[in-house]
Amino acid sequence: MTTRRFVLLDRDGTIIAEHNYLSDPAQVELLPGAAAGLRRMAEMGLGLVVVTNQSGVGRGYFTQERLDAIHARMADLLRAEGVELDGIYVCPHTPEDGCGCRKPRTGLVEAAAKAHGFDPRDCFVVGDKRCDVDLGRNVGATAILVRTGYGAEHEAEDSSRPALVVDDLLGAAEAIAERIGAQDATPRAP
Repeated sequence: MTTRRFVLLDRDGTIIAEHNYLSDPAQVELLPGAAAGLRRMAEMGLGLVVVTNQSGVGRGYFTQERLDAIHARMADLLRAEGVELDGIYVCPHTPEDGCGCRKPRTGLVEAAAKAHGFDPRDCFVVGDKRCDVDLGRNVGATAILVRTGYGAEHEAEDSSRPALVVDDLLGAAEAIAERIGAQDATPRAP
């Protein structure tokens, strides 16, 4: 396993604006603070991986090729802001399919960890929904709820119990920097 830590990010409502079953690459829009937050995370040496449920493919609302075009557009917008993603992992299944990769199940994280050689327990999982927080807990990571997208609603319901709640990805980057700094300052047993 590598010593490089990773941030596992939800897509809709976390990095880009929430659209119900987004199927048009032209509608991809970065959320305020998203690029700055991701850039800050990368500057800390953290890997950036997107883990996203996209049941619109399984429901036949759009094709895998259309989804690839959406992700290419998102990656282009981020690249223009100085941000490179290390990977995008997608569950295209519906909830009824019972697959192991649909968040909050851990299949996407396991695939990313295998490909990038990281320990999920050393990660930060950032998203705007309960399934993101539950995913973080399920893999032993630090779960961070952002108030963008559906995050403010989930915070108000007080049902997801994340380790941290922040306004957006820039706030997540600041919270992660504090966490990493505190961990680095903690003396380790010989």
